[in-house]
Amino acid sequence: MATSLEYIEFVCQQLEGIGILRYRKMFGDYFVYVNEKPMVLCCDNICYIKMILELEELMADAERGRPFPGANEWYLLDIEHGAFARRAVSILEEHTPFPKDKKPKKKK
Repeated sequence: MATSLEYIEFVCQQLEGIGILRYRKMFGDYFVYVNEKPMVLCCDNICYIKMILELEELMADAERGRPFPGANEWYLLDIEHGAFARRAVSILEEHTPFPKDKKPKKKK
């Protein structure tokens, strides 16, 4: 089951106010970007955020899971509780660097 458009729009509503939000569909699921940084991975209508040291205390009671086979373990984000989700994603955004620009492939 892929993530529904209605769910990803709800996720963005819950995160409203923490920065510039956009989402991008990837392989039937979505990534939510905050200030052009990939923050929330949504797979099968479940939100995942990366496990970083700065989130350990806040997410101590959070469930963990793998968004897809072979993936590292991520925190499951309780998006239903908007204030908590905004706080967690804000901390993550603050400690996440911008993605590196991809260099164009050389033509052979």
